[in-house]
Amino acid sequence: MRIVRNRALLVGEVRNSDQITEIIPKSKVLPDEKLLVNWGIDEVHVLNNLGVKAPSPIESRYEWTGKLKPFKHQKETASFLTLHRRAFCFNEQGTGKTASAIWASDYLMKQGKVKRVLVICPLSIMDSAWRTDLFTFAMHRTVDVAYGDAKKRKKIINQGADYVIINYDGVEIVADEIAKGGFDLIIADEATHYKNAQTKRWKVLNKLLTSNMWIWMMTGTPAAQSPLDAYGLAKLVNPNAVPKFFGAFRDKVMVKITQFKWVPKEDSVTTVFNALQPAIRFTKEECLDLPDMVYVKRQIEMTRQQKKYYNLLKDKMTMQAAGEQITAPNAAVNMNKLLQISCGAVYTDDGEALEFDIKHRYKVLKEVIDESSKKVLVFVPFKHVIDILVDKLAVDGIDAEIIRGDVSAPKRTEIFKRFQTMPDPKVLVIQPQSAAHGVTLTAANTVVWWGPTSSLETYAQANARVHRSGQDQKCTVVQLQSSPVEKRIYSLLDNRINIHTRIIDLYKDLLD
Repeated sequence: MRIVRNRALLVGEVRNSDQITEIIPKSKVLPDEKLLVNWGIDEVHVLNNLGVKAPSPIESRYEWTGKLKPFKHQKETASFLTLHRRAFCFNEQGTGKTASAIWASDYLMKQGKVKRVLVICPLSIMDSAWRTDLFTFAMHRTVDVAYGDAKKRKKIINQGADYVIINYDGVEIVADEIAKGGFDLIIADEATHYKNAQTKRWKVLNKLLTSNMWIWMMTGTPAAQSPLDAYGLAKLVNPNAVPKFFGAFRDKVMVKITQFKWVPKEDSVTTVFNALQPAIRFTKEECLDLPDMVYVKRQIEMTRQQKKYYNLLKDKMTMQAAGEQITAPNAAVNMNKLLQISCGAVYTDDGEALEFDIKHRYKVLKEVIDESSKKVLVFVPFKHVIDILVDKLAVDGIDAEIIRGDVSAPKRTEIFKRFQTMPDPKVLVIQPQSAAHGVTLTAANTVVWWGPTSSLETYAQANARVHRSGQDQKCTVVQLQSSPVEKRIYSLLDNRINIHTRIIDLYKDLLD
């Protein structure tokens, strides 16, 4: 197959050429029996349905809008999505699948195939990932985030933005408005939230899907916990690929060994693979065009309790600033308190730790761990939070070890060696200053910052534990952030500005 003047496809001899010319008006059989077909999205769909593989015209007939140009794997992903009304994108975290989906949907809009897009994603990435990326890659499009109570969400949906971003549970609240809202493409990010077809969340989305609607489901871990996780996803995208009833699918992929225990069958991987089609998958190591280190921001909502104490402390800081000269030590202490609240535990003047609910932050961390193909480093600035976090990981069956100041040198060596050479632990929870220098931890390719450090050197050195000689995969640094002070500090770190040299200015900015 050859592209002619960027307008037509020259196809070699095909058996069903008469059928093709009958279905596609802008096509003809040449004297040498080759087939000339107009290179348009409709024509390519027809060719592919008839078994003739043809590339999407997006590859050469799209300007790839936005501030950044796509990598090769992102173009391939976008091309794949434009050719499939219902499809999965299983690209690994850090490979830029959000941008690919934006380019693909924007192209379909320009072709008149899609009018409005509904993006369903976790609350934590509505702004930090999707809205930010839409402004980066499709700044000519209108974007709204549907949040708040039902009345506010309905108003946002009815305002007619090209893209509307909403969280999973929000869909149920305004399902009727969505159904009437003219959405003809749904992008479900972190799609494993729809693995269970018995949930109300799944049933609401399934009811919204019409035969003509486009749906792309995206996740880096389609069946991370069990082959059974594939059922709900397949039932939404390609229902004919799985049995009508869950029990029948379970019998295909699992075998019962005791009254209450089922284990996967040997061929369950093949069954799941076939069920989750059509799909595209790129891992970080396959993306040779990616930069060596990818930085990802994950926005998290503070709990009501955190917001209360954060604002109380900030008000106190504001009053202090009005009556006293601000010194660097004072500013540093106060901002450290704000960071403690954001991370989950603040120390009182008596040295006692006041704990906060960290369920929102932990949920995002768990998603990152589940998505990672290799091991994970989690840097936690505060000692007390480390204990809380490791207990939660243990409850979820995730083997984690702790590295902090009170762990002896021989014990650290033992833990590092086990992490590098053994299947477990999958996660190291580390106080940054305890393992920021000199240690090789290339068994991991994902670094998560539970909360930011104030030291540029510590930040850079900690990230370098995975990004060094012996690392054979691309690396991802994930920044968990919920409060304004965290966002400011991460911004300074990313711009390679040492917080210590800006502490007074940062303090004043925060109060303003």
